[in-house]
Order: sequence, then C-alpha cells, then structure tokens
Amino acid sequence: MKVTFCGHGDTICDQALFDKLSACVTGLIEAGATQFYLGGYGNFDLLAAKVVQNIKERNPEIRSVLVIPYLDRFYDTGLYDESVYPPLETVPKRYAISKRNKWMIDQSDVVVSYVLHSFGGAASSLRYAKRKNKNIIYLGRESFV
Repeated sequence: MKVTFCGHGDTICDQALFDKLSACVTGLIEAGATQFYLGGYGNFDLLAAKVVQNIKERNPEIRSVLVIPYLDRFYDTGLYDESVYPPLETVPKRYAISKRNKWMIDQSDVVVSYVLHSFGGAASSLRYAKRKNKNIIYLGRESFV
C-alpha cells in the first residue's frame, strides 16, 4: 500500500499533531502500508517526513520517498530513503508543485490529510483526491472541501 500526505505549508506543528500523525502512520503500516510519498515543502510535509523517519526505526521495511517537482534545485534528502522525479519535464515551473501533488495522489492508495481551510494548494490537492475517489484519512477538517 502506498500513502501520500496533504497539508498546509504553514501548519503549526506541535506534539499533539505529531502524536496524531504517528498513530495514523502506525495504523497504516499495520494495515499494509510500505511506501510513503512526501512532498518536502512546508511545515506539514516536514512533520510527515519526521514521523515516517521516526517510525522507520521500528519498521525498517517501509520506504520514505521524496517526490521532487524541479530538477534544478537542491533538496535535503536526509529524511528520505530515495527521491523520484515524476514526468514533469513539459510542465511550466509555476504548475510543477500542483502537478507533482496530483502525481503523488494518483500513485497512492491512501491520502492522509491535514487541511484546515478551503483555499491553497493543500485544499486543491484534497479536492483532487476526493474526485479520484482515494481513501482519505482526515486529520484536519473535511466539511468544506
């Protein structure tokens, strides 16, 4: 099972959210999740990467994958097992992140969402996941999307 994450870049990350996300990821691993696609941008993405890395210490079989939107940038890959670049060569740079997010959703069986408002890239990604009938785990709100 493949999992991706969807959350706001300006998310305020605290211990309660870390614990909630850890419990969610642990449950997904128990249900068969083996691969986690991560965006690497913003606070929620960083928190998700740290949670997966932390849980990987007890579950070394899982894979943490950084999905990069640009080839001409440096990425700190220390939290990830590998990185991949989806087929975005013909996508204008200003659309690369949203297209990358759609690619991650398309590749995944489950989307873990921490979306708190109906605007921005995270909300747009969540709406896309709903249209694709993905299994969505809501850690934030779901009523407005």
